[in-house]
Amino acid sequence: MNAVTIKHSFTLNGVQVVVMHAQAGEGIPMHEHPNAHMTMCHAGKLAVRKEGVYVELSKDSTPVLLSENSPHELEALEDGTIFVNISAVQV
Repeated sequence: MNAVTIKHSFTLNGVQVVVMHAQAGEGIPMHEHPNAHMTMCHAGKLAVRKEGVYVELSKDSTPVLLSENSPHELEALEDGTIFVNISAVQV
């Protein structure tokens, strides 16, 4: 999987928002965080993989909550995929 480039990243009132624009095969390889985050897809199709779980997201899907310290990866399945991660900022 090729690494996706962050399009926008900002923090507002303790919430971090990261927007990514990806082509098919781009994403974020297996990783984990000390905090939970929501992942949602605004265009295209996104694969979310974690141990024993595989979900495909589209613009019509409900956002997915990825728990803290839970290894996961995200991969665009279509060109023009736009996805967003939202999490609380660690203090």
